[in-house]
Amino acid sequence: MEVCYQLPVLPLDRPVPKHVLSRRGAISFSSSSSLFGAPDPRQLSQRRGAISYDSSDQTALYIRMLGDVRVRSQVGFEPERRGSHPYLCVDFRTLHSRGETVGPVSGRRVHRLFSFQRHLHTSRLVHSATTCSHNPLHILDEDYLGQAKCMLEKVGSWNFDIFLFDRLTNGNSLVTLTFHLLNQYGLIELFQLDMVKLRRFLVMVQEDYHSQNPYHNAVHAADVTQAMYCYLREPKLSKSLTSCDILLGLLAAASHDLDHPGVNQPFLIKTNHYLAALYRNTSVLENHHWRSVVGLLRETGLFSHLPAEDGLNMERQLGSLILATDISRQNEYLSKFRLHLDQDDLCLGNASHRHFILQMALKCADICNPCRPWELSKQWSEKVTSEFFQQGDIEKKHKLEVSQLCDSQTNTVGDIQIGFMTYVVEPLFSEWARFSDTRLSQTMLGHLGLNKASWSGLRAEGSLDESEPDPDPPPEPVSGQGPGPCLGSGPATATAAEEPTTRTLAQGSQEF
Repeated sequence: MEVCYQLPVLPLDRPVPKHVLSRRGAISFSSSSSLFGAPDPRQLSQRRGAISYDSSDQTALYIRMLGDVRVRSQVGFEPERRGSHPYLCVDFRTLHSRGETVGPVSGRRVHRLFSFQRHLHTSRLVHSATTCSHNPLHILDEDYLGQAKCMLEKVGSWNFDIFLFDRLTNGNSLVTLTFHLLNQYGLIELFQLDMVKLRRFLVMVQEDYHSQNPYHNAVHAADVTQAMYCYLREPKLSKSLTSCDILLGLLAAASHDLDHPGVNQPFLIKTNHYLAALYRNTSVLENHHWRSVVGLLRETGLFSHLPAEDGLNMERQLGSLILATDISRQNEYLSKFRLHLDQDDLCLGNASHRHFILQMALKCADICNPCRPWELSKQWSEKVTSEFFQQGDIEKKHKLEVSQLCDSQTNTVGDIQIGFMTYVVEPLFSEWARFSDTRLSQTMLGHLGLNKASWSGLRAEGSLDESEPDPDPPPEPVSGQGPGPCLGSGPATATAAEEPTTRTLAQGSQEF
């Protein structure tokens, strides 16, 4: 049976090496000369993990034949450490240049180290898995530091501090959290997942997030996964979802932004990136995230023990969930959700309806930052704005049209967040509260209102500081008013009608 998303095979001028064909599908990092010749090891190690802008015809044919591909060939170079992707150092003058073929290098197998403590820990994993047959999950405790383990006992709390958890796990929050949740639901035993394969898969997922991205990194993926878990525990979902639904929901959350380059789709289109052409300028990043995780699943063989049709079905459903996070399709999903709620025809006994609710849950988890407590929400707001401004700086440097929200001279964090909350977050979470009217939903809407008020107040204070260098001290707040202790020094109320520029900012946010 042919996979529905596999592209047709196109002829090449020369055959593709067999060892390349056996590798996983993800992003390509090399030019045609690198694919079929002998690349320079240092050049490959610098390029691997960062987006390639090569657009040669032969490379395009190669990519179309295999799909979205990152080659892990057997050439002699060391895989990079997590976070070494030098995307922002790309010289735009060489975007479409062919790499030069250099002399041959001695071939040796590149080993992917799939544990935190390298080979030592790998040996311990295998040894423990074979000697502890009566309790194969016991080895999980070895990776948990005391404080991190205590935090996992409250992983269902909406106040869960993912930044602290990431520090306690030494930057391994995504692996630790996802492994814990899969184990907590009993999914590892239920689906008979190989422990070493699962650990390797999760580490590779975490590794393929770019840690130099201020926002779209592994910590964001861990935060979305934790939020997804909170939604899966809501009464309507917990009573209806199957184990397969839960497994797909957690894996989709963990991998929904896999290999995100830190720039948006319009940037890829206007720089003539091959991914934009490959996916015809439609859900470019989301398609790439999906193909990347499918490649990892196949490389690790995580589902290889399942019947072939079941494995393909899991891959397709993962794709459907990840593609739903395309924020440019926000109104499409929201209108469908609203129509279901108006007609009261959602039946969670229906597999397609359950899948749709999983899509909406993942969409909520992906943009739930404005609904977190102020201390967490403010950090996320600053990080995503920093990533926007980084893209704007690149565009200015290379004389490209600056994308909306990406100009640090005309936008502020407060303006961007108020627009985003008003026109994107509030409509979605209001409908989610109609579907699942629980304490969690009301808590999220409460934080959203208070955070919006805080940004409005900070924006007003900034305007006041600019116009009046020495203003009189503000009056003492009346007891019971204001944003409360969790909001710090935010304002008490939000404006009833937002400025016209805010709507423009909100519209621009849908490009990301």
